[in-house]
Amino acid sequence: MQEVAMQEAYDAGGLRCGKLEMWNACTTLRLWLKSLNLPRQPQASWHRDRLREELQELRLAKTRFSRLSEASDVMFLITRAQYDGFTSRRIPFLSGYQIAPICVYMLAKFTSRWFFFKVAALICKEKRWNSIHEVVNPSKDEKVASVACRHQMDPEIFQRVSRGLRRVWPLLP
Repeated sequence: MQEVAMQEAYDAGGLRCGKLEMWNACTTLRLWLKSLNLPRQPQASWHRDRLREELQELRLAKTRFSRLSEASDVMFLITRAQYDGFTSRRIPFLSGYQIAPICVYMLAKFTSRWFFFKVAALICKEKRWNSIHEVVNPSKDEKVASVACRHQMDPEIFQRVSRGLRRVWPLLP
């Protein structure tokens, strides 16, 4: 009875983790996503399409490190879809030893990207630097340019600053 009530509480919180032991991790992920303050993606199809792409990349990953990186992308997309209010796949049940490295890597990777764009905007003397909430891969120039355009910044200047910042920033793939 108490376990059912706890599961309902987790589900109401937005992340459906499926196992009682995952409550603290789900709460942490929900708070983390709230702090990233990413723009809500209003279409379920956006989440499905990204998830399909990342699952394909995970299947193609050859090395242990690339599988870890792609698994973190999959977990991020599942948790973000659920945070945005869409029914999505549940986080697959893995033991703590299996899921912990994925979670830690995901938190480090996406927090680093989020912070990277804020620092790049500050270097560009962007007055609205604090309104930038992005987690796309900053090692891809076309994605950096799209971030600049979304925030009405000069793409050439923002790309140049980002390239310089990437030389000293510890980016995770």
